[in-house]
Amino acid sequence: MANAWKKDKPTKILTSKTLILFSSTFLILLTFFYLAFHTSNPNPNFPTKTLIHNPSIHPFDCYNSPQAHPVIASIVEGLKYPFLYSLSDFGTLPEKPHKNIVRILKGKMFRKPDISSTVQDFLEENKGQGEMGVFVDVGANVGIASFAAAVMGFRVLAFEPVFENLQRICDGLYFNRVKDLVTVFEAAASDRVGNITFHKLVGRLDNSAVSASGAKLAFKSNEEIAIQVRTIPLDEVIPESVPVILLKIDVQGWEYHVLKGATKLLSRKKEEAPFLIYEEDERLLQASNSSAKEIRDFLHSVGYHHCAQHGTDAHCSKKD
Repeated sequence: MANAWKKDKPTKILTSKTLILFSSTFLILLTFFYLAFHTSNPNPNFPTKTLIHNPSIHPFDCYNSPQAHPVIASIVEGLKYPFLYSLSDFGTLPEKPHKNIVRILKGKMFRKPDISSTVQDFLEENKGQGEMGVFVDVGANVGIASFAAAVMGFRVLAFEPVFENLQRICDGLYFNRVKDLVTVFEAAASDRVGNITFHKLVGRLDNSAVSASGAKLAFKSNEEIAIQVRTIPLDEVIPESVPVILLKIDVQGWEYHVLKGATKLLSRKKEEAPFLIYEEDERLLQASNSSAKEIRDFLHSVGYHHCAQHGTDAHCSKKD
């Protein structure tokens, strides 16, 4: 009976040992949830709030945007600063899945886009010199270039007019914990404020363009849909006080209009002018009634005399 009495005796729960254990566990869990849902700011030179406060345009609100689905993400291979990418092209499931879906099923990473390593190589070189300016990503698409910069600690201003692409950018903001570093605008950068007819391809999130012929240039079999999107010049959004270290433009032939809308930004003195990477595809430019020569002439007029061709991209700088 004595042993039975000992078994029935109520256990003393709130001992000092259990209190310490409970407190320690609670603090560990609290720290975990804080790190999981709050992005640290690797760049102390900038606040963690929105970089741009412009009453004429507000950043895209990922939290109030419908969630894209399905969501399949993978790490991009071969980068010094890897990041997670939310796949946007699934192919025709299940008969003909996209090659990157097949790679994931085989346990492989997402194949590295050239622009990701290009952006990181340039930013790392300048980061080593103590420069931590802003990266401006025009034609951000699904965020490949934006995330390459953000995971290094750089602030990013991203411009993308297609809603489905913005949803994938929002995925990447969560996955890579960089929501405090990336400000996204639902707009097409151009040379004037207003609206423009934009053409996107059914079944693809890339190759959208202002020009219908430019949008279908590489995918003639895909159906094309015309939508209205907002346009805004970069000079209307980026104040002179914001240091821009790199400007990347990939807008399927609309590059000249983007550059014209950034005249003030590009006219900054040599030490403050951004390095420029833009797509210079003559076929796409002609589809938008411009040309590579027109762009180069304009860049010379604002002081960009050093341009080098890298495939279909041009890299330009004011520095020797």
